Amino acid sequence: MGRYRPPREQGSPYITPEGEATLRAELHALWKIERPEVTKTVSAAAANGDRSENGDYIYGKKRLREIDSRVRFLRKRLDTLQVVAAPLGDHAKVWFGAWVTLENEYGDEHEWRIVGPDEFDVNQKKISCDSPMGRALLGKVIDSDILLETPEGSINWRLIRIDYR
Repeated sequence: MGRYRPPREQGSPYITPEGEATLRAELHALWKIERPEVTKTVSAAAANGDRSENGDYIYGKKRLREIDSRVRFLRKRLDTLQVVAAPLGDHAKVWFGAWVTLENEYGDEHEWRIVGPDEFDVNQKKISCDSPMGRALLGKVIDSDILLETPEGSINWRLIRIDYR
């Protein structure tokens, strides 16, 4: 009996041109580079005979399933994504793709870019437009106060800069 997993909620269909290029590069690397190498390894392992205790064969087949699953996902997702290269509205407001600088109640400044759910990376200062902070920022103008509810309590932020690079 398998584990039931309810379907994941679909994220916003928006992506930056850089994000689309990254996903296309990943798709190319998986399909044209890694998959042929793993296929060769599995073929060589299968030629050795007994497959039941052959680690190269077992783990190679598992990796092929992982690659095929990711390739299917990337192809479907890239077909549905909408590339947003320019702001959707007034440059004085926060829209998808904007770099925003926020100041918290302690005076610390943080810079974030609003991106799609397929490309967010906190280490690169990219937050998803579907995140609580991303949703709170969309449509705001400079000097807007943003109240963000977190598990630790409420945090007040002030929007001090909007930039479309």
